[in-house]
Amino acid sequence: MDVSLLPRNTAQPSADSSIEVSIRGKWLRVPALEVCGQTIAVNGKWLKIAAVHDEEWLENEITSPESCIRRMKEQTASARADIFSFAQKLPSITPRFGYPMELESIAVARIGNFQNWWEGLPQESRKNVRRSQKRGVTISRQEFGDELIRGIAEVQNECPVRQGRQYPHYGKTFEQVKRDHSGFVDRSDFLGAYLDGKLIGFLKVVYRGEVASILQLNSMAAHFDKRPANALLAKVVELCGSRGAAYLTYGRFNYGNKGDHSLREFKTRNGFEEMLVPRYYVPLTAWGRACVRAKLYRGLLEILPHSIIASVVTARSKWYALTKRH
Repeated sequence: MDVSLLPRNTAQPSADSSIEVSIRGKWLRVPALEVCGQTIAVNGKWLKIAAVHDEEWLENEITSPESCIRRMKEQTASARADIFSFAQKLPSITPRFGYPMELESIAVARIGNFQNWWEGLPQESRKNVRRSQKRGVTISRQEFGDELIRGIAEVQNECPVRQGRQYPHYGKTFEQVKRDHSGFVDRSDFLGAYLDGKLIGFLKVVYRGEVASILQLNSMAAHFDKRPANALLAKVVELCGSRGAAYLTYGRFNYGNKGDHSLREFKTRNGFEEMLVPRYYVPLTAWGRACVRAKLYRGLLEILPHSIIASVVTARSKWYALTKRH
């Protein structure tokens, strides 16, 4: 089991007004600017979209977007964007601004009380946590350091294909893994799942006030029968509850028109549900206005019909099964 939500970067914009961001596991340099105390990164070719850098991991949200929009409209260099996108932060789900908007599907578990969360799980999910314990898996908090990084690298390099697609973090070196996971260490916890002293799974959670967010959850396929991912989730809910977090987020709940998939099923079985959070798309140029009207900022998963997406996903899974075997 794996979900990769790595922060795009932790550095501030450099003198040349750009930062490095991680896109599909690769670091790329993109234009950026400082606006209203936030780092805004600009990405895209034919349609340039500006977004709050690492927005999903920040403690605060934009409260006065008007001044940010004015500043971005004044840009004439490479940081000029066509659309500015920003979202409200949980638990704020009632739209507060009059800009063009979409409701973004977020997977959220309400974790104010561990016992309530635990009792709300399906019986099979509770059995999986107990099964993990009975089969010798132990969960513990770990300091971010070389030993943990080596363990994470070994987990990530177990196999090149995960969830039916090529895994972008497969084959990374120690230094690359360290860079990927070094963000927000001052307000994060790393949990390790161990079997006979060997790391077989890990989880990183970032604390954002009353919201905690899972940045990455990954476990070895060879030890799937021991359910380390279930045990890691149970431990992080307990840990977040003790820190006063009311919500735990785990990436998206629905991915456009993709429909049912194994990751969403796993989230549902572990107490996550969908919450719809307003995300705004503010046009900054004439081209941006045309694209907002046509909703061209949407990705392929939100544009293509479910039948086509399902066919592509099935074909991709079969292709990787044939070509990416050890």
